[in-house]
Amino acid sequence: MSKLNDFLTEAGVFFLATEDGGQPKLRPLGAHLEMDGKVLFGVGDFKDVYKQMTANPLVEIAACKPDGQWLRYTGRAVFETDPKYAAAALDAMPDLKKIYNDETGHKLMMFHLEDAKAVVIQLMGEGTPID
Repeated sequence: MSKLNDFLTEAGVFFLATEDGGQPKLRPLGAHLEMDGKVLFGVGDFKDVYKQMTANPLVEIAACKPDGQWLRYTGRAVFETDPKYAAAALDAMPDLKKIYNDETGHKLMMFHLEDAKAVVIQLMGEGTPID
Protein backbone atom coordinates (compact mmCIF):
# COMPACT_ATOMS: atom_id res chain seq x y z
CA MET A 1 0.00 0.00 0.00
CA SER A 2 2.89 2.41 0.60
CA LYS A 3 3.58 2.72 -3.14
CA LEU A 4 -0.05 3.68 -3.72
CA ASN A 5 -0.07 6.14 -0.83
CA ASP A 6 3.23 7.66 -1.98
CA PHE A 7 1.93 8.08 -5.53
CA LEU A 8 -1.22 9.86 -4.30
CA THR A 9 0.84 12.11 -2.03
CA GLU A 10 3.14 13.11 -4.88
CA ALA A 11 0.19 13.71 -7.21
CA GLY A 12 -1.52 15.96 -4.67
CA VAL A 13 -4.95 16.06 -6.26
CA PHE A 14 -6.58 12.92 -7.61
CA PHE A 15 -10.01 12.16 -9.02
CA LEU A 16 -12.72 9.81 -7.76
CA ALA A 17 -15.20 8.46 -10.32
CA THR A 18 -18.63 7.17 -9.31
CA GLU A 19 -21.85 6.40 -11.16
CA ASP A 20 -25.18 8.17 -10.72
CA GLY A 21 -28.14 6.75 -12.65
CA GLY A 22 -25.93 5.56 -15.49
CA GLN A 23 -24.02 8.85 -15.66
CA PRO A 24 -20.33 8.89 -14.65
CA LYS A 25 -19.49 11.49 -11.99
CA LEU A 26 -15.94 12.66 -11.35
CA ARG A 27 -14.64 14.92 -8.60
CA PRO A 28 -11.23 16.01 -7.28
CA LEU A 29 -10.02 14.84 -3.89
CA GLY A 30 -6.76 15.22 -2.05
CA ALA A 31 -7.35 13.74 1.39
CA HIS A 32 -6.03 10.26 2.00
CA LEU A 33 -4.07 8.41 4.65
CA GLU A 34 -2.47 5.05 5.18
CA MET A 35 -3.48 3.16 8.31
CA ASP A 36 -3.71 -0.49 9.32
CA GLY A 37 -2.34 -1.59 5.95
CA LYS A 38 -5.03 0.29 3.99
CA VAL A 39 -5.07 3.50 1.99
CA LEU A 40 -8.15 5.35 3.20
CA PHE A 41 -10.16 8.14 1.63
CA GLY A 42 -12.95 10.30 3.02
CA VAL A 43 -16.17 11.79 1.73
CA GLY A 44 -18.93 13.69 3.50
CA ASP A 45 -22.07 11.83 4.56
CA PHE A 46 -24.17 14.74 3.27
CA LYS A 47 -22.71 14.73 -0.25
CA ASP A 48 -24.04 13.11 -3.40
CA VAL A 49 -20.77 11.17 -3.78
CA TYR A 50 -21.55 9.25 -0.56
CA LYS A 51 -25.04 8.41 -1.78
CA GLN A 52 -23.64 7.29 -5.14
CA MET A 53 -21.04 5.07 -3.48
CA THR A 54 -23.55 3.43 -1.17
CA ALA A 55 -25.84 2.72 -4.14
CA ASN A 56 -22.97 1.43 -6.33
CA PRO A 57 -19.66 0.88 -4.53
CA LEU A 58 -17.65 0.30 -7.73
CA VAL A 59 -15.34 3.29 -8.11
CA GLU A 60 -12.13 4.36 -9.77
CA ILE A 61 -9.45 6.78 -8.64
CA ALA A 62 -7.13 8.43 -11.15
CA ALA A 63 -4.07 10.53 -10.34
CA CYS A 64 -1.29 12.11 -12.37
CA LYS A 65 2.16 13.11 -11.14
CA PRO A 66 4.03 16.11 -12.56
CA ASP A 67 6.35 13.79 -14.54
CA GLY A 68 3.39 12.46 -16.53
CA GLN A 69 3.03 9.08 -14.80
CA TRP A 70 -0.53 8.36 -13.93
CA LEU A 71 -2.38 5.93 -11.73
CA ARG A 72 -5.63 4.06 -12.15
CA TYR A 73 -6.93 2.48 -8.90
CA THR A 74 -10.16 0.55 -9.32
CA GLY A 75 -12.19 -1.43 -6.80
CA ARG A 76 -15.18 -1.70 -4.50
CA ALA A 77 -15.52 1.01 -1.85
CA VAL A 78 -15.96 -0.34 1.66
CA PHE A 79 -16.88 2.19 4.33
CA GLU A 80 -15.18 1.83 7.70
CA THR A 81 -17.32 1.49 10.81
CA ASP A 82 -14.56 2.19 13.32
CA PRO A 83 -14.51 5.93 14.14
CA LYS A 84 -10.72 5.81 14.66
CA TYR A 85 -10.23 6.25 10.90
CA ALA A 86 -12.22 9.48 10.67
CA ALA A 87 -10.52 10.73 13.84
CA ALA A 88 -7.08 10.02 12.36
CA ALA A 89 -8.01 11.75 9.09
CA LEU A 90 -9.27 14.84 10.92
CA ASP A 91 -6.11 14.93 13.05
CA ALA A 92 -3.95 14.67 9.90
CA MET A 93 -6.02 17.28 8.02
CA PRO A 94 -7.27 19.73 10.68
CA ASP A 95 -8.85 22.10 8.13
CA LEU A 96 -11.52 19.43 7.60
CA LYS A 97 -12.67 19.94 11.19
CA LYS A 98 -14.38 23.14 10.00
CA ILE A 99 -16.72 20.97 7.92
CA TYR A 100 -16.96 17.77 9.93
CA ASN A 101 -17.92 18.49 13.53
CA ASP A 102 -20.79 18.31 16.00
CA GLU A 103 -21.93 21.85 15.17
CA THR A 104 -22.45 21.13 11.45
CA GLY A 105 -23.60 17.57 12.05
CA HIS A 106 -21.59 16.41 9.02
CA LYS A 107 -19.61 13.20 9.30
CA LEU A 108 -16.48 12.22 7.42
CA MET A 109 -17.10 8.75 6.03
CA MET A 110 -13.86 6.87 5.52
CA PHE A 111 -13.48 4.11 2.96
CA HIS A 112 -10.90 1.89 1.34
CA LEU A 113 -11.04 -0.20 -1.82
CA GLU A 114 -11.35 -3.98 -1.81
CA ASP A 115 -10.99 -6.31 -4.77
CA ALA A 116 -8.81 -3.48 -6.03
CA LYS A 117 -6.29 -3.15 -8.80
CA ALA A 118 -3.74 -0.35 -9.04
CA VAL A 119 -1.82 0.31 -12.24
CA VAL A 120 0.82 2.98 -12.83
CA ILE A 121 1.07 4.05 -16.45
CA GLN A 122 4.04 5.85 -17.96
CA LEU A 123 3.30 8.73 -20.29
CA MET A 124 2.49 7.05 -23.63
CA GLY A 125 3.53 3.70 -22.12
CA GLU A 126 2.21 0.46 -20.75
CA GLY A 127 0.70 0.00 -17.33
CA THR A 128 2.55 -1.66 -14.46
CA PRO A 129 0.55 -3.13 -11.57
CA ILE A 130 1.60 -2.03 -8.09
CA ASP A 131 1.15 -4.25 -5.07
